[in-house]
Amino acid sequence: MNMEGPCKDGNGVRMNRQKAREKAAALVEQMSVEEMISQLRYDAPAIERLHIPAYNWWSEGLHGVARAGTATVFPQAIALGAAWDEKLVERIGDVIAQEARAKYNASSKHGDRDIYKGLTLWCPNVNIFRDPRWGRGHETFGEDPYLTGVLGREMVKGLQGEGEYLKTAACAKHFAVHSGPEDLRHSFDARVTDKDLYETYLPAFKACVEGGVEAVMGAYNRTNGEACCASQRLMKDILRGQWGFEGHYVSDCWAIRDFHEHHGLTHSPVESAALAINSGCDLNCGVTYLCLKEAYAKKKVKKAVIIEAATRLFTTRFLLGLFEENPFDEIPFTRVACGEHRQLSLKAAEESIVLLKNDGLLPLKKEQVKVLGIIGPNADNRNSLIGNYHGTALNYSTALSGIREYVGEEVRVLYSQGSHLFADREEALAAAGDRISEAKAVCEYSDVIVLCVGLDERLEGEEGDTGNAYSSGDKKDLSFPAGQQRLMEAVFSMGKPVILCNFSGSAMDLSLADEKAAAVLQMWYPGERGGEALAKILFGEISPCGKLPITLYRDLSSLPEFTDYSMQGRTYRYLRTVPLYPFGFGLSYGDVRVKGALLKGSLPAAAMLREQSAGTQGFSVQKEFSRELEVEAVNGGDISVKDVIQVYIRHEDSVFAPPHPVLCAFKKVEFAPGEKKKVTIPIPPRAWFVYNERGEQVFDTKKSRLFVNVCGADERGRFLSAKEGVELTLEWK
Repeated sequence: MNMEGPCKDGNGVRMNRQKAREKAAALVEQMSVEEMISQLRYDAPAIERLHIPAYNWWSEGLHGVARAGTATVFPQAIALGAAWDEKLVERIGDVIAQEARAKYNASSKHGDRDIYKGLTLWCPNVNIFRDPRWGRGHETFGEDPYLTGVLGREMVKGLQGEGEYLKTAACAKHFAVHSGPEDLRHSFDARVTDKDLYETYLPAFKACVEGGVEAVMGAYNRTNGEACCASQRLMKDILRGQWGFEGHYVSDCWAIRDFHEHHGLTHSPVESAALAINSGCDLNCGVTYLCLKEAYAKKKVKKAVIIEAATRLFTTRFLLGLFEENPFDEIPFTRVACGEHRQLSLKAAEESIVLLKNDGLLPLKKEQVKVLGIIGPNADNRNSLIGNYHGTALNYSTALSGIREYVGEEVRVLYSQGSHLFADREEALAAAGDRISEAKAVCEYSDVIVLCVGLDERLEGEEGDTGNAYSSGDKKDLSFPAGQQRLMEAVFSMGKPVILCNFSGSAMDLSLADEKAAAVLQMWYPGERGGEALAKILFGEISPCGKLPITLYRDLSSLPEFTDYSMQGRTYRYLRTVPLYPFGFGLSYGDVRVKGALLKGSLPAAAMLREQSAGTQGFSVQKEFSRELEVEAVNGGDISVKDVIQVYIRHEDSVFAPPHPVLCAFKKVEFAPGEKKKVTIPIPPRAWFVYNERGEQVFDTKKSRLFVNVCGADERGRFLSAKEGVELTLEWK
């Protein structure tokens, strides 16, 4: 999709902003300074004399309405990234918004305006998953700025809708250079070059702003010395200056307190509150803005600054229709976790699971499998379905329950947990490895083994949300917990064909599985119906069609230190070694191949491109430089499949281009057996440009190459998929 330029015409909400702001300004004008200040907290109290009800701004909707009771639980964000389907993500955003409205209508009707029950959803997380150790990486759409930007923008579109009122208010987080370590985030200074800032860390946020996102959340850390919730450069110069952002800015929770307690930027809560609001942070998730009254009395904050912050926040509330009747008031509670929404969760799971290896064992046939062994700590673990920031599903389909229901009485199922998820034994009084012998027995009596291993939110997540030895939520390395390693070795030693299913939101060391398993599936955290989706894939009712949104490294030896925010050596764009499974890779049961590609229309003149790139940091590339690629692809297989046509670009003689081809366009396409299709894929204008050391987009090449395939442009992906794809060479004059 086109990510160029501001959204001006297609979004009715943005066309209504001035009207909402006028209403907000008139309401704020009636408030005392103390009343205005009270509204700048996430838990804003009622102002009864002005008929303003209490409102709690803190609500979550990362992959379903979270922490507020029953809701449809979709696959975690990283799994949605693996689906590579922007329209699917938009539909999921719309469903999340419907359920948030339904729950808000019901709770407010009963006088409940508590936390997590509002309409300002603090999602999507569009940080770049630059390092596999980061515990919150599974909240993101992956490691690529373009893919993340496209999916982030579509999630915003789904959450907010396009009518007169916002369905919900989306929030792009965490602005801007933020991806761990979790245990240092309150004091850490992420140092980045302008090139990395504009090339890697900012594009997805810019895409969300172009898509009309209503809010942006600042990160805990500093970026190049400035606190992300009080940054002149990030908040004023870039976000509101270069990009023209008009919504409100919210701090991460208790991040403003870090100014004086950890960053050493101020000496007191009063100074921290003043620094934040004077920098443009409108809303405080935390309590530090309780000190704004004293800051105002001491003339550290002007009344006009407080008025502006309050006006921005009430503009959002008016856009949501919270002070007048609106069409969303009629959404009933019965929409929550309804059949249609739960079916969409199943579809999302089906499209996100990635087949990494298949020696021909898959798909299974019921008539050829008399006894199926299901083993592993994630085989019947609900937590392995849901990731973090989740709601409560109406029903959970684990691998065990999903497969058992699918095969019914036709196939005998044997089960062993095999090991604890992370401890060395399941029973406290037993010896270490107390479930290994049972797992071996299952292997002895089974024709095929489905081995379910990996992590859950207890082992990777946000600081403070975990309850195990990892504590911060980050991973120390790519290794499976020791008990699971022993289990895998034991199962592989039994000589039966093994299908390994890895439930995790990040790269794990799958080298043993790659060597010894008959098939390997990356499950992510597949949502409430993940087990059903797995069963349908295992038995060939559907073909897997997910693609990796991250690189699955062999180990950490080639990666810089976790605290190093330079992109050198990181992600597929700057990787120095051969990965185990590369970005963009994923097998299917079909055989889709790209047979030809043609760039429609003449190329822009190189002189025009050079002239266009003579601007400043963060300029907007002109839309007239966009082109369309017509791709011819065919499914040589005998079943219907979906596959992702991916387009990468490499500027051959550029001084500033990344060393490897970079994703610039993609499209998910459905093919019938034997079907040949011509698919038109837009190439966005910015594909022709690269970022120099000053963070400027420049045109500096005489030759570019486009790589079109159903996997990445790297040799490893072509080898594993046995598909060469098509290359186009573009000569610039």
